[in-house]
Amino acid sequence: MGITKVKQGEIVKTALLLGILVSLPKTIYLYNAIMEGNMDFSFLWVADFLYRYLFFFGFSWAVIQLNTNVDFDRFQWPTPVKWMVVVLLNVLILLLVIVLIRMLYPVCFGKEMDHREIGFVNFTLINLSVVLFFIARSLRLKTDRQDDRIENEQLKQQNLENELAALKNQIDPHFLFNSLNSLTSLVRENEKATQFVNKLSYMYRYILQSSDTNLVTLKEELKFLESYAFLMNTRYRDRLRIAIDIAPEVLGHRLPPLALQLLVENSVKHNEISATNPLTVKVYSHNGKIIVENPIRGRSTLAEGTGTGLINLKKRYVLLLKQEVVVSTTDGIFKVELPLIEKS
Repeated sequence: MGITKVKQGEIVKTALLLGILVSLPKTIYLYNAIMEGNMDFSFLWVADFLYRYLFFFGFSWAVIQLNTNVDFDRFQWPTPVKWMVVVLLNVLILLLVIVLIRMLYPVCFGKEMDHREIGFVNFTLINLSVVLFFIARSLRLKTDRQDDRIENEQLKQQNLENELAALKNQIDPHFLFNSLNSLTSLVRENEKATQFVNKLSYMYRYILQSSDTNLVTLKEELKFLESYAFLMNTRYRDRLRIAIDIAPEVLGHRLPPLALQLLVENSVKHNEISATNPLTVKVYSHNGKIIVENPIRGRSTLAEGTGTGLINLKKRYVLLLKQEVVVSTTDGIFKVELPLIEKS
């Protein structure tokens, strides 16, 4: 793959500026001579200034163009050979301009350029060529760094999308098995079984749809959570209560999909639920956040699972929103705080 070209606008602006700078000594000399009365103002002096300026500009443009936008690496020369060619081409451009500026001067002005002027012009061009070489290398390095930064950002974005996709795929297919187990106990209760299947169907449709988006509204997420709560209540009946208390003004705020269901499921998986020990999971809004909390009632046997659900949720918040999920345990209460993003 070839190099990214330095923009012509940037090269032209640099050449214009350098042309003005190297023409300043002659301009100042003429100005002082005229002001002191040592010479009269003449349009020939203006023409002389423009003549030199055009050569300085053209020389600056050619040297910068050569050292920024010519891809010598494509020739696959050894490094010493490559730099010898670069130096040789720069010297050739310098010699060509020196010859042209002397040859064309009599054609334009009807007289030869005097030796003092020739020496001044040659001295200026030689010094300018050195300055131009380093300016050109600086522009080349700047463009290369920009390319590297763009590539790194693209790679980072691609990795982010891949990681998010991987995290979403890990979120939660396994509760399907518990749902199907509950469904088998309802085969004789047609009305309730139909309602159960409809809720389950809605949930999986929501999961599939949310796989294409990174954020959903809290209202959508709560509707999904209510369907999940119906399935869990069908299984646990009065042994499980999911209490939802959300302020209406935050319903339009956004959060990652399946976040609430994951936290409620986490509570169900890791706590004892029995007739003598029913579990209440609270989901409520507070200070622009959603809080999910439950009393800690450890199971006598550990629930199946890899324990990655909450870890994945934390990663999603960092990757998507650059915010932290706060997890705390106080007075036997396990609490998770999810930041909400205000609707833009």
